[in-house]
Amino acid sequence: MSDAYILVVDDEPDIRMLLRDVLEDEGYQVALAGSVAEAKAQRRSRRPDAILLDVWMPDGDGVSLLKEWQEDEGAMCPVVMISGHGNVESAVDATRLGAYDFIEKPLTIDKLLITLNNALEAARLQRENTGLRRQVAPVADPVGSSAVMVNLRDQVQRMAQHDTWVLITGEPGAGKQTFARMLHARSARRESPFIVVSVGSMSGDEAVAELFGSEQGERVRYGLLEQASGGVLYLDEVAEMDLQTQARLLHALDTGRITRIGGDQPISVNVRVVAATQHDLGEAVEQGLFREDLYYRLNVLPLNVPPLREHAVDIPELLDYHMRQLHQQEGLPQRTFQRPALECLQQYPWPGNVRELRNLVQRLMILGSGDEITRDEVDRTLSGQPRRAEEESAEGVVTIPDLPLREAREQFEREYLMQQLERSEGNMTRLAERVGLERTHLYRKFKALGIDPRRVKSDG
Repeated sequence: MSDAYILVVDDEPDIRMLLRDVLEDEGYQVALAGSVAEAKAQRRSRRPDAILLDVWMPDGDGVSLLKEWQEDEGAMCPVVMISGHGNVESAVDATRLGAYDFIEKPLTIDKLLITLNNALEAARLQRENTGLRRQVAPVADPVGSSAVMVNLRDQVQRMAQHDTWVLITGEPGAGKQTFARMLHARSARRESPFIVVSVGSMSGDEAVAELFGSEQGERVRYGLLEQASGGVLYLDEVAEMDLQTQARLLHALDTGRITRIGGDQPISVNVRVVAATQHDLGEAVEQGLFREDLYYRLNVLPLNVPPLREHAVDIPELLDYHMRQLHQQEGLPQRTFQRPALECLQQYPWPGNVRELRNLVQRLMILGSGDEITRDEVDRTLSGQPRRAEEESAEGVVTIPDLPLREAREQFEREYLMQQLERSEGNMTRLAERVGLERTHLYRKFKALGIDPRRVKSDG
């Protein structure tokens, strides 16, 4: 990440200048601050990718400043503390507050560069693990050997060589975000963030704050546009964005500058927009629901992802891929599909597309038994009847599973919520309405049951 933006905070001018020269020679962008006040101003004006922070300064100390910054939502980046007065207590305080490392003066340039590079890499991996790029492994190409998929991957490869906006269309669950991630991974922005904006889950006022950030006194909340700076902003279901936010977003991206809510200083941003929708944006423009200028700006490079039923030849490969991936990621037992089961799945229309396929595989791995998956098991799972036929008595009464009450209840709740999430197309607002739970309670329930709703959404 040689083009990263580094903020150097040190009260000694000679050290600031030395670090600036060294870091610029390494390809970094550098800002300097000689005091706590200057550090706050620099950080407010632009979100750094990493900070080199001195412990002692004329108007305060770095440890207290680090603690203050930790309280800002979405704002933290790796911080490397530097000091000529280093001691064990300061090092412990700094690392406890989240500093990546602590280096004493006189500085060894080689050590500092290695530490800084490691800090930036650690931050990149953390973004992946916490969902800012929503990947836990290197981005895999969309799966499938059909002519349809080969052609789509070729289109994306060519689009990746340019920095133009992209509009991806297709049914829910068809794999729009998967292609967007491939585009990002093949582009010159691949080392920078891939930030997902779930437009459908935000109201107008909430969308503005999420996208543009806010300022309140000394507190700074960096918006998703700043977090995506240098990388890709993925607008999931862009058709659901309200007109006011559309206008503000278009102006910001056209000018390359934003102003945070409550702030008065323009902030430079540099992002590539990749938008996705299941709707016809041209029709939305005619109905006055979507800005025509934004539509034409988005539609420079269109990409349509077909539904799974139009490339059913890829289904066996997709089943095998998700079976192996779930085994590796979640430790679920691998199983194999009997031929009649495969034939059944290739004839199934897949209204939920690839997302539904992955969810089906996950259910078969969690709730099924035996090494092989039969046609009967597939039929029952597709019809929403998870119980095995052997569990039904001659009178047609379902036998109660031989499980403690808590485990039986959790099994039912997990299956129920996964099916409802699929039917809600991964939209948490619709899901909350469907199941009659507050969204906060719903997220707690997901966590308790070990369900990651982002994985269900990731194939959209």
